Amino acid sequence: MNRRDTLLGLLALGAPPLAARAQAAGTPARILFLFVGRATSPPPFLVPYLDAFKKGMRELGHIEGKTFVVETRWTLGKAEEIAREIADVKPEVIVASELSARVARQVAPTVPIVLNYSGDPVAGGLAKSLSRPGGSITGLATLDQDKSPKLLELLLAVVPEPRRVAVLANPATASYSSVLKNLRNAARQAKVGLLSIEARTPEEIDGGLARVAREKLRAVVVLGDSFIYMQRQQIADLALKHGLASVYPVKDHVLVGGLMSYGVSLIDCFRRAASFVDKILKGAKPGDLPIQQATTLELVINLKTAKALGITIPQSLLLQANEVIE
Repeated sequence: MNRRDTLLGLLALGAPPLAARAQAAGTPARILFLFVGRATSPPPFLVPYLDAFKKGMRELGHIEGKTFVVETRWTLGKAEEIAREIADVKPEVIVASELSARVARQVAPTVPIVLNYSGDPVAGGLAKSLSRPGGSITGLATLDQDKSPKLLELLLAVVPEPRRVAVLANPATASYSSVLKNLRNAARQAKVGLLSIEARTPEEIDGGLARVAREKLRAVVVLGDSFIYMQRQQIADLALKHGLASVYPVKDHVLVGGLMSYGVSLIDCFRRAASFVDKILKGAKPGDLPIQQATTLELVINLKTAKALGITIPQSLLLQANEVIE
């Protein structure tokens, strides 16, 4: 048996509940946040989200350093990487997005996992149902397919009468098919065509958006997942370079130069993740905790980008915005 198989085997053997052991020892519970990407410490954009989680823990009576500590780890989503980080931290609870959660469950099936952001965990095979997820995973679901038609609606409000609109997405995302289906139905009703651009790598993003420009499309809907999120600066820069109006499901894309976003508040998601962690540390089984739908939605518009693209944002849309970047 090689080193990798030994590591995965040890993690998969199972053990007494980690939270119970931490409490018995009187040591702070270790909360492991798994992120996709590369970093040695939390980058500036992540700090407000971790602060939101810690605030949620404080609201529930926890004290950082006394009852809990937070560890952050960055991987490319590979099993050996994630297994190594879990073995190193020995967490009582893992907090992760959909991609990292799927791999973490494979390599450490007994460690509770809280989803801080996921599209459709049932469709993605992470939960049996929202009300009774079963297994080791619970947390928050954004149910992105319900909001994808709204993304198209916003784009059509600022790009007059386009014949076709591009859709950029990672086909490896569990909710990809259902979200794209809803978007196609919305496009059909709006009498516009869709050009689907699949992107699993930065090179495919580059080539895909170059194709959109060659075909003289003026607008792109970007569907979110962990990979797309980590490439948000690349996507925003390319959209501006190619003169594309762009809309996203997460505010952070707009903060780096995207045109508009409409979707759940990640700050709220991270804060609410604390309630799941709290229950698990007190002995609840994640499979018995219903997955909650993220409901705090925000519309964000970047007027600086609009000006660079020569786009006039209707006043009615500006009045609806939760935040306008000038």
